[in-house]
Amino acid sequence: MTVAQALVEFLANQYTVDRVGTEEYRGRLIPGTFGIFGHGNVAGVGQALRQYQQSDPELMPYYQGRNEQAQVHQSVGYARHTRRRATFAVSTSIGPGSTNMLTGAALATTNRLPVLLLPSDAFATRAADPVLQQLERPDAYDVTVNDAFRPLSRFFDRVSRPEQLFSALFGGLRVLTDPADTGAVTISLPQDVQAEAFVVPAEFLAEREWRIRHPEPEDDDIRRAAEAIRAARNPLIIAGGGVLYAYAEDELARFADATGIPVGNTQAGVGVLPWNHPRSLGAIGSTGTTAANAIAADADLIIGIGTRYEDFTTASRTAFQNPDVRFININVAPLDAYKHGTSLPIVADARKTLVKLNQALGGYRVGGDLEARVAEQKKRWDAIVDDAFDTRFTPLPSQNEIIGATNRAMDAQDVVICAAGSLPGDLHKMWRVRDSFGYHVEYAYSCMGYEIPGGLGVKRAALAEAANGGTRRDVVVMVGDGSYLMMHTELVTAVAERIKLIVVLIQNHGYASIGALSEQLGSQRFGTQYRTLDAEHHTFDDGETLPVDLALNAESLGVKVIRVAQGEHVIADLEAAVAQAKAAPEDGGPVLVYVESDPLLDAPSSESWWDVPVAQTSTLESTQRAFITYTDHKNRQRTLLG
Repeated sequence: MTVAQALVEFLANQYTVDRVGTEEYRGRLIPGTFGIFGHGNVAGVGQALRQYQQSDPELMPYYQGRNEQAQVHQSVGYARHTRRRATFAVSTSIGPGSTNMLTGAALATTNRLPVLLLPSDAFATRAADPVLQQLERPDAYDVTVNDAFRPLSRFFDRVSRPEQLFSALFGGLRVLTDPADTGAVTISLPQDVQAEAFVVPAEFLAEREWRIRHPEPEDDDIRRAAEAIRAARNPLIIAGGGVLYAYAEDELARFADATGIPVGNTQAGVGVLPWNHPRSLGAIGSTGTTAANAIAADADLIIGIGTRYEDFTTASRTAFQNPDVRFININVAPLDAYKHGTSLPIVADARKTLVKLNQALGGYRVGGDLEARVAEQKKRWDAIVDDAFDTRFTPLPSQNEIIGATNRAMDAQDVVICAAGSLPGDLHKMWRVRDSFGYHVEYAYSCMGYEIPGGLGVKRAALAEAANGGTRRDVVVMVGDGSYLMMHTELVTAVAERIKLIVVLIQNHGYASIGALSEQLGSQRFGTQYRTLDAEHHTFDDGETLPVDLALNAESLGVKVIRVAQGEHVIADLEAAVAQAKAAPEDGGPVLVYVESDPLLDAPSSESWWDVPVAQTSTLESTQRAFITYTDHKNRQRTLLG
């Protein structure tokens, strides 16, 4: 067999096995391979996929993309919805085909989501050196552009000899299925090695199972955590994506109901509890609810479960103002369990830890004063969101109204997708999630352009879920014009495969999020509007709005487009448009709903902060004022050693 043929057949026989409670799972780890072919992989992985497509079409299905970075994003979206039990392989040509995946690799690793990257490389033999698209370094002939993947990947290897394929794949798949260490796995494949023949042992190609580990907490850790919880007056849970990946949301609900401890959630943790659960305070931190942030400010014990403690979660370390605050960090990854200098790290599976804490805390419940305050703060925030959703602006609506209309039009089990701009923060604090699979906002790397390909990956996983007897879900991407222009090409992929992906495109003629941030920092929204160039002053701030029709652009790609007209009925029409898109046939291809908004109408305040440094000296009065405000917030920042 060639190296590429052995690679493809090996990947086709790898299975993830998992056990959550009494439920057993077994499914393919790599259900398909994406590829854009060029010199490097066309005669290697491309030939192998074609050969198996003819002899056994189900062995390793091939999927065609339009952009290498977008193919990685599709794989990440798929991994997110399958809760890291499955992902795709991505094959590229050498040079720019490979480096186009760098952003995707960083995104996957930052989000702790698995993806298998197979970039092609220059000749291992250097028989034709340098080849087209090869980077030359006079000081290091063994360095290629693929070495740029090393800091972005959780595992990197280069197969310079056929026999190295065995250890490379075993090492790579170990990382793909390791909940504490997963991320991008990159195996660089020189183009001559891909096509080289060698003898492959039959046992290498046999079915192999990779069990996801769920380590038990140690009894001493549970005892110490239970003592700390019983001693606390104002405990608060911060739930992250690790709760969902451990399938621990039901156990978290039992824990919160039994103890009365309130729960705030990170971006990755939205869905751990439904929005109207009495103990759910919703989003926490810089883009959080006023309810979660008010309780966090006085908390004397933070119980972090499956969270990375990103700066948005801690409001840049200003969220927790109690001088005696301590942290219990429950995480399968030691890196996260030991954050903030905690003396109570629990390196273990979230679900198994919650089961034991429930047992250890039998009969414990927080004081009535905390429960009353939680109910009061939650009621206040719900009223704020109701007002934001229901207040009408004309001729252009606010983004708040658009979010509310989309939320109402979607079914409980549907999934909303987003990644960058002002939408993620607004969704985090206001989206009323009703299903633990119903929300995916990529906010670890917050990559502009992720939305459509990531949403397509989620939709692929949702279709597989439904085909196996699971819940049927519509997937709705919410994206602004800035992110849409970054990477909308995978709409063509959805058209080619007749996949119904719903996209709500919000046109506000610029970068609304950075515009607002720029204004807060005293930079006067500089460079954040899409306008024609004023050549005399060389500025894009004061020209005419660009004559770009993004709805027509989508139509030109073969997408069905529903335009929502401006006016007093825009929100009712938007709800009807989303409902119409949901009613479209499952195999009818993508549907895009186009609506314009006013970028100057902000979401309700989180009464929080995010640390973005302001120029310490400036001739602009706006910057001088912003620096005074910045200094006030910096004085509240804490080291949080707990």
